[in-house]
Amino acid sequence: MVPKRKRTQHPVPESGEDYDEDSDSSYNETSRLDATKKSRKTRQPAHGTRKKNHDDDSPTVANSISSHAVSIHVITAVEPMRVALLEWYDSVHDARKMPWRKKFDPSLDVEGRAQRAYEVWVSEIMLQQTQVVTVIPYYNKWMAKFPTIKDLAASDIETVNSLWKGLGYYSRAARLLSGAQKTVNELQGRLPDNAKDMQAKIPGVGRYSAGAICSIAYNHCVPVLDGNVHRLLSRFTALHALPKSKQTLDILWTGAESFIEQSKRPGDINQALIELGSTVCTVRDPVCSHCPLRLWCKAYERTQPKPDIEELCLVCEPIPSDEDDGSVTIYPMKAERKKVREELDSVNVIEWRSKNGGDRWFLLVRRPEGGLLAGLHEFPTASNLSSGKASESNVAQIPYTLLKELLMHPPHPSHSESQRLAKPTNVEPSYQVPKIAHVKPAGDVVHVFSHIKKTYRVQWVLLESEGDEPPRFRSTVSPDQIARKNGNRARKSKGKQRRLEEGSEVSEVEVNATPKTSGAQWVPLAQVEGVNISTGVLKVWKLVKKLWIITQ
Repeated sequence: MVPKRKRTQHPVPESGEDYDEDSDSSYNETSRLDATKKSRKTRQPAHGTRKKNHDDDSPTVANSISSHAVSIHVITAVEPMRVALLEWYDSVHDARKMPWRKKFDPSLDVEGRAQRAYEVWVSEIMLQQTQVVTVIPYYNKWMAKFPTIKDLAASDIETVNSLWKGLGYYSRAARLLSGAQKTVNELQGRLPDNAKDMQAKIPGVGRYSAGAICSIAYNHCVPVLDGNVHRLLSRFTALHALPKSKQTLDILWTGAESFIEQSKRPGDINQALIELGSTVCTVRDPVCSHCPLRLWCKAYERTQPKPDIEELCLVCEPIPSDEDDGSVTIYPMKAERKKVREELDSVNVIEWRSKNGGDRWFLLVRRPEGGLLAGLHEFPTASNLSSGKASESNVAQIPYTLLKELLMHPPHPSHSESQRLAKPTNVEPSYQVPKIAHVKPAGDVVHVFSHIKKTYRVQWVLLESEGDEPPRFRSTVSPDQIARKNGNRARKSKGKQRRLEEGSEVSEVEVNATPKTSGAQWVPLAQVEGVNISTGVLKVWKLVKKLWIITQ
């Protein structure tokens, strides 16, 4: 018995945005990049091939070609496999108590099947990058609030995000809302009843989601290939190739299609494959003894005759000897792990207090409708600072730049007291321009998204003025307009930015800041955590609250 190798442990990223459609967490495995590069360069013998003796200089065919027939990856004679698969699925159908999982009802009319499509659509979008146990309570709350697609279409992004809060990948919620509105406005309130139109007309629906919805809700013979089925079929066909290459995906999609072709229960077969990959043919420690397909599984057998040279497979990569632990877990081939981009943001928790006493108010702005954390609220932020702009003195000046964009009458950044006290034009005689009383660093918060590692450099900014109401905002400008404006300004002021050296005396720091005036609001202290904010922003808030305990 070969002992199991210890795998390098990587931190699991918290929920982020901009996910790949139909991707799966199983692809976040440790990449064997060095071993893979070495195997490609030297073309070492594949598994089961005799290694060349150091004294033998003769060429070996196995050094350049994997020694198995390409036909090993083709699934044929599927009927007994389908019978075994469906018998197993019928026995575990209700085991995980998923509220969206129902048996296909052929008696449903057009409206009934469209309703089932809506239920499956919501569940499939929620399940992207998220575990079943996490999704179940969110799904139940969602369906209680939006029982039909028309109920969802009549809602707004604030309400949708409030239900989605904590689930992560918030762009999914926005896509559900926009998809529902498009369905009601353009498609007579019913999701398309075929996979081609579903994929083409509904935002956020890719080939996998379209296949899942149409096979389950409409009983159409269309395949699915999520991360679980990808792993299952890679092992079933002993396919050890780059997971996301076109050749690999073509083989696996064809295999998935073989299972449902001319089937009377395509939705159940697709769900069975997903369930089998999720609960039995797992990433680590698969339970092969419980698998209904083990009799036909090539990875389980691992015994096939040597093929003729003309039939050799050119798709599979050689299996490095250090990866071959004698189990089916060598399939699928581990993907090269992309390096996570690292960024530094200056996050400013801006508080306003009246010099006359009263409530504490905090400034929150709303992000644009597209991109990372779309439509959520955050503290004013200067994003992706370069090392030259991350010095303590420069970061301390950032609030002045942000408030200049947000407030009708922002505080003066000048070091000149006489200039600071000068009242700007078009200001009422009784109005006092607010003053920044202090800027206190609170520390860093590290928050990992699927593709970005963010370091939030947090500071607490106290703004003071006379009166009983917080400072007024500038005229409404859309978040996306301001984002474009700041991008243009950043390009024009590139030369100026180079002259801003660390520790220099500056009146205003040029940063790529994107305050969002259309969604800017002053929020009382007790209500901040109730606003639609992300997990990362909540971490920032809790860090600043610790600073108050120290200073008060």
